[in-house]
Amino acid sequence: MILNIPLAWLQLARQKIRFLVALAGIAFVAVLMFMQIGFQAALYDSATQLHKNLEGDLFLISAQYKSLTSNQSFPRSRLYQVLGFDNVESVSPLYVQFAKFKNPNNGLKFPLYVLGFDPVKSIFKFPHIDEKLDLIRIPNIVLFDRDSRPEFGAIAKDFEQGKVIKVEIFSYTGLVGYKVKVGGLFRLGPSFGVDGNLIVSSSTFLRIFQDRPAQKIDIGLIKLKPNTDQQKVFADLSANLPKDVKVITRKDFIALEKTYWSLRTPIGFVFNLMVLMGFVVGVIVVYQILYSNISSHLTEYATLKAMGFKNKYLLSVVFQQALILASLGYIPGLAISLALYDVSKNATKLPVIMSTDKAILVLISATLMCLTSGFLSTNKLRKVDPADIF
Repeated sequence: MILNIPLAWLQLARQKIRFLVALAGIAFVAVLMFMQIGFQAALYDSATQLHKNLEGDLFLISAQYKSLTSNQSFPRSRLYQVLGFDNVESVSPLYVQFAKFKNPNNGLKFPLYVLGFDPVKSIFKFPHIDEKLDLIRIPNIVLFDRDSRPEFGAIAKDFEQGKVIKVEIFSYTGLVGYKVKVGGLFRLGPSFGVDGNLIVSSSTFLRIFQDRPAQKIDIGLIKLKPNTDQQKVFADLSANLPKDVKVITRKDFIALEKTYWSLRTPIGFVFNLMVLMGFVVGVIVVYQILYSNISSHLTEYATLKAMGFKNKYLLSVVFQQALILASLGYIPGLAISLALYDVSKNATKLPVIMSTDKAILVLISATLMCLTSGFLSTNKLRKVDPADIF
């Protein structure tokens, strides 16, 4: 009977303006959820971009490590102790610290993240980075992140036009800037904690940050020999290294950064709350739509009940309406969100990217949202008595 009489569709489509307004409401909620989930994913993806682009099987960090943007250095000698363990092929130190970049056009200073390493070999996975090692071996030559925010000036554009670009970098404790020359570009991108990035040699890094001891590093990259049991080496290092440092896998390194941004920063809490609030708002919106539809057709429902149709059938009509609204409202919501993702990505330089898992997650959320609203809105329908109506 349900399949033979598309009552749910006929009720919705009968009042076209109300139906379109209802779909617009569902689409708005879908866009709201897409944007919240998109920016939340961009928060985590941007915060862990460097972790994903480091060449290493295991990583050595301070036992006090909280996040990449919080300086927690440890003795460089700890990293070289790792070379004494079986199946360790090589180690590489990485220095990271915030500096102030002076815009060459307007003279304003903006915070920039500086990555320093020994350019004997690349420790990064960025495309074509190996070809630029010879450049940064030269003192005072740096690589600039072409995806940095625009406040640093048109550095990438000017460089690609063949212009010579010399800029000043200031440490946070220094009053005098250190002059460097942009010798190449790479692509990493900003995050919620970093506006731009600079790659330099370790010698240039120590010239910029003159108060930084060379023996203090921030991250140690550990490369294992081929066909090595990573878990065995990990357990061996964890058990025998001093307790002021800890060994961590790439997966756990990324998870540690995500946990910091999710649980220990206000922005992580806000995004989690807003995703939940988007769902709650959606439930309320759809509830109002379905409840209004039930109220306006209460006489028809009472008639069906008097004809012998059970509550089960009447409730199934409401749930069908909920599913129709969810599916038809989702489509324009997805289309609008795709456009907004592109606008957001270009405006913020953050990885606000539509993916299959986001699309499926919002579709499932929209469906659950509509079914929840359908369940809440059927209370009046369950209690309707034909005798009271007529």
